[in-house]
Amino acid sequence: MPPRASAASVKRFVRRQAMRAAYRTDLRRPLDPNLALYGAYWNRGVACNPAAIHAKARQIAPHIKGVWVVSSRHRDRMPPGVPYVIEGSRPYWRAMATATYLVNNSSFPGGFTKRPGQRYLQTHHGTPLKTMGLDQRAYPELARKADFAKILAHVGQWDVSLSANPHTTAVWNRVYPGPYEHLGLGYPRNDVYFTATADDIAKIRAELGIQADRIALLYAPTHRDYRDGFVPDLDPERLARELGPEYVVLVRAHYFYGRSAGVGGTPTGRVLDVTAHPRVEELCLAADALITDYSSLTFDYACLDRPIIVHAPDWSAYRTARGTYFDLLSGRPGDTPGTVTTTQEELTEAFRTGEWRSPASAALRTAFRERFCPYDDGHAAERVVRRFFGVPFAPPSR
Repeated sequence: MPPRASAASVKRFVRRQAMRAAYRTDLRRPLDPNLALYGAYWNRGVACNPAAIHAKARQIAPHIKGVWVVSSRHRDRMPPGVPYVIEGSRPYWRAMATATYLVNNSSFPGGFTKRPGQRYLQTHHGTPLKTMGLDQRAYPELARKADFAKILAHVGQWDVSLSANPHTTAVWNRVYPGPYEHLGLGYPRNDVYFTATADDIAKIRAELGIQADRIALLYAPTHRDYRDGFVPDLDPERLARELGPEYVVLVRAHYFYGRSAGVGGTPTGRVLDVTAHPRVEELCLAADALITDYSSLTFDYACLDRPIIVHAPDWSAYRTARGTYFDLLSGRPGDTPGTVTTTQEELTEAFRTGEWRSPASAALRTAFRERFCPYDDGHAAERVVRRFFGVPFAPPSR
């Protein structure tokens, strides 16, 4: 500690030391064979693959008690009745020390000691288009920010790594080297795209304020390592105005940028900021088409077999700064999911001419789905729960 540390700094230091001492004591406690600890997106709440696994476990493995890790600033996102612990708290460290099962799509905070008998399922949270893990070493700006020793130490804790397609399995195997088991079972978060009914979708749209006769476009760009803050590559208000009253544009900023995209409330009334919506899967179900760039949402949305428009004005800059595993804009079957635009004028024209839902775009989408969604069928969560928690499959009925 600095010799002239503030009283608040001293208090935080003492608290951390006390927590660590208590954690070391808890590490001598027996593991709870029925306790599972869940986390998602660096403790932002119930979401993604862990959320789908937790929900399915409550159905077919009710003996497993699921507890979520959430940061104090996101505790308001926790649904009523879902048990949770605040990251860094005394209950958090005790749960980390005694849970037999650990499930996360990112990582658990603060560092922890993996105990013999604990099983860690790394679900990840997307299909890799951009470079990940050790592949980032080739990009100076990324490498400068990354701690590759810490990444490898984290990978060394995994027992199981989930994959949605062979491409993802191959990438994880290379960029996250370790002795863990690969499970190519599909992404549980995508099950809802196969199980949602027409009534379910109508309800979601009504709750969002989308009229039944409107065409809803979900604009969901990813973040840029070379930009600060949310800077959209299109003007959603202009797009809504040029397409006319038949359309409504939903804008979803990446979660790195907080809970607002800073849009909506403008004259047309047909631009909705849905960044704060708790479930991106519901937004996808509500949308008639997806407008995105390099987001992993592209691969999930393909499960719906609805039009995807890749709007990528800065493709060259993105590839240079971040690196990618294939050319999303090439137009090759399997690489490109649909119509591609690089200017706002091209995007508007794609809708005016009907190119966005043309047979050519549909053919590209079919090839893309075959490559990246081969395991997704609405039953991924059940497969994962049964494999990871050791729940037997029910015998076939006679």
